[in-house]
Amino acid sequence: MQMDSNALEARLQQQLIETVKKICVPGKGILAADESSGTIAKRLASINVENTEENRRAYREMLFCAPGLEECISGVIMYDETLMKHGRKDGTSFVEYMNSRGIVPGIKVDKGVKVLTGTNGETTTQGHDDLDTRCAAYFSRGARFAKWRAVIKIGPNEPSQLAIDENARGLARYASICQANGLVPIVEPEILMDGKHSIKTCADVSERVFSATYKALMDHHVFLEGTLLKPNMVVPGADSGAKATPNEVASYTIRTLQRTVPVAVPGIVFLSGGQAEEEATCNLSAMNALRTTKPWFISFSFARALQASALKAWGGQESNVDAGRQALMSRAKANSQAQLGTYKGSSSGDASSNVSLFEKDYRY
Repeated sequence: MQMDSNALEARLQQQLIETVKKICVPGKGILAADESSGTIAKRLASINVENTEENRRAYREMLFCAPGLEECISGVIMYDETLMKHGRKDGTSFVEYMNSRGIVPGIKVDKGVKVLTGTNGETTTQGHDDLDTRCAAYFSRGARFAKWRAVIKIGPNEPSQLAIDENARGLARYASICQANGLVPIVEPEILMDGKHSIKTCADVSERVFSATYKALMDHHVFLEGTLLKPNMVVPGADSGAKATPNEVASYTIRTLQRTVPVAVPGIVFLSGGQAEEEATCNLSAMNALRTTKPWFISFSFARALQASALKAWGGQESNVDAGRQALMSRAKANSQAQLGTYKGSSSGDASSNVSLFEKDYRY
């Protein structure tokens, strides 16, 4: 095959493909535990736990070391502090521990959003300036994939073409730098749930954003076979008063992906975007059960929709570590079934799994 002069060398391409294969395993998905120190402070505050480094470490250990986690989770996204400094109480690094269980370590590499001048509060994502150096350091530490979140909002006149284009180019530049350093880039163009828009409007905007994103990825010579997409599900706005069924969400979302995502992309791992735990799981299962053309591996990369019940059960108490892990595994197993399209809904009667996790203008 004739290779573009700017394309990655074959050895590096194969390395990226191998990482993707380790992540895209039937019945498994990604645990996103990449909250910044500021965002984790909000999580800990909700259970009256002080935001100290040790409490952050202990919380991540509670999650990462749950018995049987590797049966449902193939990758974990971490924050810089977690990857570079933290480990188990016995001194084992989290990277070493994950590798021993066949879980691929990942890292969040963006530095958050900043208002894009000339727009009505739309944003672009920061972090490109030293990204090459940081990616090299993260790879040396053991990370094998990365994540970068771009944020798009729907409003009366939003998203603007400027915001769409700037975020698409930012994602493409990030992906190119990651691949040059051996990291599989998860490309995350998130259309927020904020607003009163309909599910159809969300679908229309998602098509525009995803199309622009892949145009930019191609312009930057990104090796698509060595990437993953982390999109929003197509749902009505949080303030619309509308409630879509799992089959409606699945139909709109898969149609949007069919129209915009190249077949070369190996996997799509959805964000939950503030949906309730049970809601996100049921929607994912409906997508995988839908009988239509789906050339990609379809799974989850959930944060709040995997962690909410576990955080509450743990409560910052060492005596509750097992309870926290049981809550995590309950959600992980449910989403494992959803990846296979076989989830039939919770029979536990736990109403908390149906509580919305939506946060307006969510940043982390």
